[in-house]
Amino acid sequence: MAKNLLIVESPAKAKTIEGYLGKDFTVRSSYGHIRDLIKSEDAIDINNNFNQKYEVPADKKQVVSELKKLAKEADIVWLASDEDREGEAISWHLFETLGLKEPDTRRIVFHEITKPAIMRAIENPRKIDYNLVNAQQARRVLDRLVGFELSPVLWKKVKPSLSAGRVQSVAVRLIVDREREVNKFKSEAAFKIVAIFGKARNSFKAELPNRFEKQEDAEKFLQDCIKAIFDIKSLETRPAKRSPAAPFTTSTLQQEASRKLGYSVARTMQVAQRLYESGYITYMRTDSVNLSDTALDAAQKEITSAYGDKYHHLRKYKNKHASAQEAHEAIRPTYFNNHTIDGESNEKRLYELIWKRAIASQMSEAQFEKTVAKISISTRNEELMANGEVMKFDGFLKVYLESSDEEDDNQTADGENAILPPLTKGQVLDLQEMTATERFSRPPARYTEASLVKKLEELGIGRPSTYAPTISTIQNRGYVVKEEREGRQRNFKVMTLKGESIVKEERTENTGAERGKLFPTDIGAVVNDFLVQHFKGIVDFNFTASVEKQFDEIAQGLQDWTKMIHKFYEPFHQDVTKTIETADKATGERELGVHPESGKKISVRIGRYGPFVQVGENPSDESEEKPLYASLRTGQSIETISLEEALELFKLPKVVGEYEGKTMKVAIGRFGPYISHNSAFVSLPKEIDPLDVTEAEAIELIEAKRKKDAEKLIKAFAEDETVKVLNGRWGPYIEFGKLNVKIPKDKDPQTLTFEECKALADAMPKDIKKGRFGKAAPAAKPAAKKAPAKKKAVAKKK
Repeated sequence: MAKNLLIVESPAKAKTIEGYLGKDFTVRSSYGHIRDLIKSEDAIDINNNFNQKYEVPADKKQVVSELKKLAKEADIVWLASDEDREGEAISWHLFETLGLKEPDTRRIVFHEITKPAIMRAIENPRKIDYNLVNAQQARRVLDRLVGFELSPVLWKKVKPSLSAGRVQSVAVRLIVDREREVNKFKSEAAFKIVAIFGKARNSFKAELPNRFEKQEDAEKFLQDCIKAIFDIKSLETRPAKRSPAAPFTTSTLQQEASRKLGYSVARTMQVAQRLYESGYITYMRTDSVNLSDTALDAAQKEITSAYGDKYHHLRKYKNKHASAQEAHEAIRPTYFNNHTIDGESNEKRLYELIWKRAIASQMSEAQFEKTVAKISISTRNEELMANGEVMKFDGFLKVYLESSDEEDDNQTADGENAILPPLTKGQVLDLQEMTATERFSRPPARYTEASLVKKLEELGIGRPSTYAPTISTIQNRGYVVKEEREGRQRNFKVMTLKGESIVKEERTENTGAERGKLFPTDIGAVVNDFLVQHFKGIVDFNFTASVEKQFDEIAQGLQDWTKMIHKFYEPFHQDVTKTIETADKATGERELGVHPESGKKISVRIGRYGPFVQVGENPSDESEEKPLYASLRTGQSIETISLEEALELFKLPKVVGEYEGKTMKVAIGRFGPYISHNSAFVSLPKEIDPLDVTEAEAIELIEAKRKKDAEKLIKAFAEDETVKVLNGRWGPYIEFGKLNVKIPKDKDPQTLTFEECKALADAMPKDIKKGRFGKAAPAAKPAAKKAPAKKKAVAKKK
């Protein structure tokens, strides 16, 4: 048996490291955390310095059993979990659970999985850093307290099955606040003047720096330019430089992968994890922009070898945030001479992005020559300006150019020229044409996943390890959706001066289209408003950033973690108790007006199954007329829906005709608009407005659904109509009542008998509910509980 047992977090990492170490080492994986807080109410003892009780989950018992056996047989156990707080806590959990002894245990860390880095770590072991462990414990306990105590409040005061979290709730608030900014924004129009001078290849653009708010002023400007003389008043040429961006941190990698590759934050981290575990890049959870001396030397050799000495420029970047860990490195390739790697397409693309960013950070500045020409107008006091730029030396741009969050705007590029033709001061210019184009101011941009990460980082909220799970959580909870939304057509005016005449026309453009943006749902907005009203500290940006700083201080041994939690918990628990006793139920209700025919009140609010419009009041007894209800349609919100839009909802359900002697009816349900016919339901495609569905379209959709269902059905049984052999997304399977049953590979779906289907269904575990191929469906959520009394311990957050 090997004398040394080395434990890492993931099996992929274990496999890579095992190849670097000799026969004296056995390398195994803990598969992440091996224990968690127990699920009972005494998980955290509030009255005993927040002591925690842990348990090994059922799915980790076998892993722990094997590790215990190997640890007893080894002379030394090496704990090699990741180098961040979470990794330190995993090492501590392993130490405690495996019953290790300090003299026989070594803690090692490395930020890259290469043989030199692993051997260097083994030569320099240390003990478990309990300051880092305490910082992770403080975060875990505080988040459990917040989640456990806030969730029952939301169940009672908003809607069952809701939950809240410290960082997640702040992220939702940012998105809700931005959406309201967008909704309140009033766009203002102004006319932009752009002139084109010269002819053919020597033509160039110039722009008037200021805009005209009134059309008549813009038109007067064009009229004054009909017989004007245009000449070069001044010509300024000056050198300009552009410097490369720093190597990637977790945050900047997530942002740039979103811009350049279209990756979600979660996908970026999953791919980066695989690259790290395969030994291709350094550790991917870091807030440092620092590169080691070894990396700087390697980058220099690669740059001079590939591009020449003049392309190299040594740079040492410094972090803006005091909390950043300078001892760690930025994300970089482990070997700079590997310009690409073997692997899946998404791994290659992300690796090449990391390589380019890191190598560019050590390259020379790009050098330009910028020219600014000011053009006078004989009939006006204003001056037109033309800008040109010529690259003299590409420098780092030979490899990489950083993207921007700013969206493309055809308004900004009109006066820019890649290069200006030869010009001289006093030169008279020929006007080819001049346009005055109506342009509209734009609201603040909605957040993308990447720009939200950037904002959280700017506010000091969250850390490299929390950005991706935070963004995934707020979407999984239904508080935020990431989606595309179609824009709307907008008319704008254009006036063009050519020769001595001005041509006026009206053009159309699409505005307001969104791709991959984050939108708050109605329930997200209602929960946010409730938390802002009753738990302002939890969703306060400064408070949340302050908590992060306190975690950093605990990690540095500057603050006691239990005192920090006590200081937070006392007032927080009082707010919980007070809110349960005094707060009204939150529904986000908004009165829209009265029905034009009945005169009844029309209101909109959140209900058990989502947002809906109500016509009339809730009756006080059974003799009174009941209200009418209608669900909101996709893209509608209780905050922005108008009275007219609400009235449209009550035009459904509507009969659109008959087919095969049965009525076809269009309606809107929980999952969107549909057609009902003969007890069957057919979903309407997004591009079809339910109010405009014709009889012919309804029949066509019904027939298409029947054809699709027929192709899906492989076999049915006379013995039981609820048993079918079907074609699914992942191949044939048996639908046996409410159970989906996987078909063994040695069985032909076409020849299965009813008895064989029944036998396969009977062989499934009895406690499994309907789910994909016998996979257990999520357990039902527990009924809402009252907030715990102050003396009571904390149960696990659901």
